[in-house]
Amino acid sequence: MIQANFSELHSLDRGNGILRYAVGGEGHPVVFIHGFGLDSDMWEPQWPVFAKSHRAIRCDLRGYGRSSLPRGAYSHVDDLLALMDHLDSRPAHLVGLSMGGRYALRIAQAAPSSVRSLTLADTALDGHAWSDDWLRRWRQMSEAARTGDMAGARRLWLRHSLFSPALEQAQVAAALEVMVERYSGWHWWQRDPDPAPAPPVADVLATISIPTLMIVGERDLPDFQKIAKRVAAAMPAVQLRTIPGAGHMSNMEAPEEFNRLVLEHLARN
Repeated sequence: MIQANFSELHSLDRGNGILRYAVGGEGHPVVFIHGFGLDSDMWEPQWPVFAKSHRAIRCDLRGYGRSSLPRGAYSHVDDLLALMDHLDSRPAHLVGLSMGGRYALRIAQAAPSSVRSLTLADTALDGHAWSDDWLRRWRQMSEAARTGDMAGARRLWLRHSLFSPALEQAQVAAALEVMVERYSGWHWWQRDPDPAPAPPVADVLATISIPTLMIVGERDLPDFQKIAKRVAAAMPAVQLRTIPGAGHMSNMEAPEEFNRLVLEHLARN
């Protein structure tokens, strides 16, 4: 059953914001980074498995889940590196899905010595030219949020074709609904000061030599299929694996296969 257990939830005060995180297990640290509009509960299918052999770490990024809203200038990369320092967990294996993969790549670009390996699942990518359909849907959600219809924006996000395969599984659908309902929506209606890297990561993939596992669900959207192929073609130490039958939320839709692939990757690195 997908049901988060945050009885050991901790807080990291970043001065202008609070990060809420959980840590469990012993061994090489593994930092799980969640996708947009969700939070660290999405890693529940991985949590007990990875905590048996590694020091598992997951947190809610600013504006998501239980962490505070952004207040002034901040950086998700700086927040994650500060959490790793707080937990004496450099270098760490980074496992990121979608937006989480985007930030894992940013960390790999900015602080490569802090990263033991990368797992990029159905990842987003700075510098990717998003399809017209993706941009149209994003504008609809943002416009709903800016006009005060946050419930409508959340509904559009949960009903996005991105989640269609995941919603076919009742337990996964229920977990996604809880997380999306908890999402603040801040990033739809505010100008996010989190700085994007320059040049974009897409332009420097060939310089990131960290051992990387690129996972993509067979049924994920064309945008994410294109990104996966681009990453696999450009990065010098990458393996591309497709999970049959899975969509965008590959870690939740096919947890056994996802866990097997990632644990094998971690064991090699």
